[in-house]
Amino acid sequence: MIDFSTLLAVGVSFWVVAASPGPANISNAAVAMRYGRKPSLIYGFGLTVALVFWGLLAATGMGALLQTTASALVVLKLFGGAYLLWLAWKSGKSAAHPGNDTLRETGTGRWFWRGLVLNLSNPKSVIAWMAALSMGLDPSDTLASVIVTMLVCVVVAFLNNLSYSLVFSLGGMMAVYRRFRHWIDRASAALFGLAGFALIRSAFSR
Repeated sequence: MIDFSTLLAVGVSFWVVAASPGPANISNAAVAMRYGRKPSLIYGFGLTVALVFWGLLAATGMGALLQTTASALVVLKLFGGAYLLWLAWKSGKSAAHPGNDTLRETGTGRWFWRGLVLNLSNPKSVIAWMAALSMGLDPSDTLASVIVTMLVCVVVAFLNNLSYSLVFSLGGMMAVYRRFRHWIDRASAALFGLAGFALIRSAFSR
């Protein structure tokens, strides 16, 4: 069984990756500031479920296979890049109409699926999982050790998404968003666009 210090190191390393600014965290913060806590919590849950899926792939060795399967990786990167460009278009559209504060997108299922699709379309999640698992495990470890290590990472991912939802849905944060919505949405559109083009470009660089 892995000792506590190793599990702590795995949790911290996974948190550093999970909490760093990226499409998932930026979009979750944007959802929280614009639509409030409940949609963001559901969106974050979708992000977490997708991360669990990638974790299962990494733990079973399928992640390594995916990283070496050019065609599958290209399809994933193209799909992920297209989805990020769609998010960039949505943010750009919101920036172009800063006075429109009507919250039309309130379907709970829609938020869950958007979070799920975003992280499912990000093959880089496999790399983060494989790095965390390789830090905490070795070939002699038991299935119980693998499960415990994965649970630590899942809890870290959940708490990260939860913290983004709670912090950015505070009244003060939502007020800041309403005041500077035009600029925040423009910045989000630029970041999503850059990430989308970078992912598509990487699909053809192998």
